[in-house]
Amino acid sequence: MNTKEYISSGIIESYILGLASPEEAGILECVMKNNAEVKTAFEEAQKTLEDLATVQAVAPPEDLKSKIWNKIQQEQVVEEVKPAMEQDNSIFEKEKDSKEIKIQKNTQWKTYAIAASVLFLVSVAGNIFWMKNQSENKETIAKLNTETQSKDLALQKMNEKWRMLSSDEMQMVVLKGVEKHPDSKAMVFWDKKTKEVYLNAEDLPKAPEGMQYQLWAIADGKPVSAGMYTEEKDSKIALSNIPKAQAFAITLEKKGGSETPTMENMYVMGEI
Repeated sequence: MNTKEYISSGIIESYILGLASPEEAGILECVMKNNAEVKTAFEEAQKTLEDLATVQAVAPPEDLKSKIWNKIQQEQVVEEVKPAMEQDNSIFEKEKDSKEIKIQKNTQWKTYAIAASVLFLVSVAGNIFWMKNQSENKETIAKLNTETQSKDLALQKMNEKWRMLSSDEMQMVVLKGVEKHPDSKAMVFWDKKTKEVYLNAEDLPKAPEGMQYQLWAIADGKPVSAGMYTEEKDSKIALSNIPKAQAFAITLEKKGGSETPTMENMYVMGEI
């Protein structure tokens, strides 16, 4: 895929509207850093969408500001009148219940004791809350660090894929799921110059314990082992050297590989 095809694919508009997948967004951001033409196309598309949003913007009603201001003033008046009424009622109650107030003075020490107990309990609860909050903060920080490391690793893998995609010497072969595994897919990168084969198989199901995916090159109608796949090798380490091939396929074999492919365990296949 050349630069013009990439720009016209619609990925830039999807990114601006927030519809691009994390992988698509990461690849676009990486491309913009290294390709001035793609970056210019992104800026033009962004300005076009901003201009469109400005043209279609709806202005608020002219009387909205005055309605909001009147509502605020009414609430302030209510709040000022309420304390004044409460104060008058309080004075009346004090005059009416003077005898009860004298009795209460004799038992104020009980009130102070209860208040002290309440303050103590509040203090203890506050300390417990603070300790719990500190623990939650540590867990949040640890979680953020883990997420950051995962994103850095994902970005590194995207950069590796983009390096291969942008190389003129690299031929890309898409492997699609067979009838038993229609949702499976993988991608082979075949270096035309060195004949080295790289494999991206992140979209295959995780291999069961004791099993391993094996890549096959179909040359002159015969399957030739092109290496065993591991997550550590994904898109970074060549699996093997294949001089010629008309197609590639992946089967699930016992760990260590097989001399011939197990056809009933084939997951994906793609012609060159």
